[in-house]
Amino acid sequence: MSDELQVVDLVLGEGKAVVKGALIRAHYRGTLIDGTEFDSSWTRGQPFQCVIGTGRVIKGWDLGLMGMKVGGKRQLHVPAHLAYGERQVGAHIKPNSPLTFEIELLEVLTRDD
Repeated sequence: MSDELQVVDLVLGEGKAVVKGALIRAHYRGTLIDGTEFDSSWTRGQPFQCVIGTGRVIKGWDLGLMGMKVGGKRQLHVPAHLAYGERQVGAHIKPNSPLTFEIELLEVLTRDD
């Protein structure tokens, strides 16, 4: 896997775009490089909510979701240094693990709303 963040739009959305500081709601699936799923909001049946661009999620998400529009689906191939780096997270994410996420953007809220 590349040391650079790779962003692949699977479906282009037509709604509001993600900007720094936006609160988003999204469904996602996270997998290891070998395809093993380590987390999925779809499986839990509950969308994930977070603020983008302020360091509250992994850097790969902060960078990779900018400009994405509501209704879109995007795949992020996140190198380890933009994910959890040298930290082990849970039982599945070993140190220096690159990660892949498939994300469906459901909602974007900004201070203007």
